[in-house]
Amino acid sequence: MPESLLLAHAKGQVLFVAGAGVSLPSGLPTFRMLVQDVYRIVDGATHAVIGSIPLNETPEPVASRALTPRQRAEVQRFLREEHDVVLGMLERRLEGDLKARSIVRQAVIERLRENDPKPAEIHRSLMRLSDRGGATAIITTNFDRLLEEATPQGTRVQTYALGDIPRPTLRPEFNGVFHLHGVLPATSQRASDLILTDQDLGEFYLRRRIVPDFIYDAARLFHLVLVGYSANDPPMRYLLNAVAADDARFNDNKKRFTFFGGPQPADPVDMEDWRGRGITPIAYDDANRHDQLRRTLSRWAKLSPVNGDRRVLDQTLRGIVRLPRSKSESEADLFDHIIRRSALNERIRIARLVSDSGASLDWLNAISDVSEEADGELP
Repeated sequence: MPESLLLAHAKGQVLFVAGAGVSLPSGLPTFRMLVQDVYRIVDGATHAVIGSIPLNETPEPVASRALTPRQRAEVQRFLREEHDVVLGMLERRLEGDLKARSIVRQAVIERLRENDPKPAEIHRSLMRLSDRGGATAIITTNFDRLLEEATPQGTRVQTYALGDIPRPTLRPEFNGVFHLHGVLPATSQRASDLILTDQDLGEFYLRRRIVPDFIYDAARLFHLVLVGYSANDPPMRYLLNAVAADDARFNDNKKRFTFFGGPQPADPVDMEDWRGRGITPIAYDDANRHDQLRRTLSRWAKLSPVNGDRRVLDQTLRGIVRLPRSKSESEADLFDHIIRRSALNERIRIARLVSDSGASLDWLNAISDVSEEADGELP
């Protein structure tokens, strides 16, 4: 975890952007899986081909010969991971002149409501981390309302979608869950109000410019942190490449980060692919259903200076200072970060806490040294 990101979060300068991967623990699909599920519901013949295609593999040629040329064209786009294009082609093939109640969009809603999904731990961690102190703001391209449902009992957060999303500001009124691509309707109506297809993306990104104008402003006020995205997700193509281009024109854009899962050590080519888009990757081991990411976000939330659990913080500090400072570089880094982000009163409290815990002189000296170095960094 880059400390620049941790310090920015402590200052209330971080805005999380949640993708489909965030809702996987709740039983919801990625965009790729959603496309397969839609075909399962509306086009069994094509689903028989794409439904069992592992990532980065092609179907048997014999299997696709039974399809029409239009279906085979959709399969080819699916293999290129152009999922928004696939749904657009499918919708136009099934609907012709688009109707208000699209079969494809109804299938999407049906799949996302299947089994009544509930918030997972990662939703709760993200909502805690999105609290800037009196205002909670988070962006998502997901249609589900699991982030809203993950707020602590007795609290509510406003939902905004598409054209209703307010302009970004550092003021407390910038507060809510901002569904850039629309949100599941309360009823079966208004199914068209979801950004699903290439035409939808063109409408809201290029013609109306609702989404890019919002992101351009957000990127100049906040450090954007992507969670639950792959490098080929449509928002990466339509959104963040354009934001990266602004870096050459403006010097006040904040840094952007993404949590990037895979076998460790991470492939340097994949890391550079993210950096080439103007995004700093934070690599983690995605084994055991991304358990490392889940635990990282949970611990970060519990140690948050905004609304973290002070008991967990104090227990962590006591555990760190039991050993000599020279024994663990990572623990020393964490200790220094907690001091660096803290205001004067909190530093005094921590000094008393670790002193009462029998901390050696090198830990107490570190408090003085780091405080002097970080003087003026935080209010």
